Amino acid sequence: MKKFLNDFKAFAIKGNIVDLAVAVIIGGAFGKIVTSLVNDLIMPVIGAIFSVPDFSALTVTINEAPIMIGLFIQAVIDFLIVAMAVFIMIRFLARFKKKEEVRAEILPIATKEEVLLAEIRDILKEKNQA
Repeated sequence: MKKFLNDFKAFAIKGNIVDLAVAVIIGGAFGKIVTSLVNDLIMPVIGAIFSVPDFSALTVTINEAPIMIGLFIQAVIDFLIVAMAVFIMIRFLARFKKKEEVRAEILPIATKEEVLLAEIRDILKEKNQA
């Protein structure tokens, strides 16, 4: 049990828990913003286009069981907006990471002194081999 607690403490101290908690909190807040965007802006426009004043009330009844098509469509639009935002963020981070990798791969340009020293080194190697 003590080993388990020590392992958990090491894991929590690394920052993984804190990063995860921040991501969950921001994700929850972002979800609320997206839900408001869909419910308060997008769905009323779609409802006006299709002459349905309250799109969330759009239902189909089968054997006296209401099927909430409007709520499902709202959930799908919520998902698509969140998925698009996550995709854009990941793509942005990938581009940023790619630029860092390119910078790391660029070799510094040799100065004149370094070129001369390399030539001298090569000449000395040739003399020692002969």
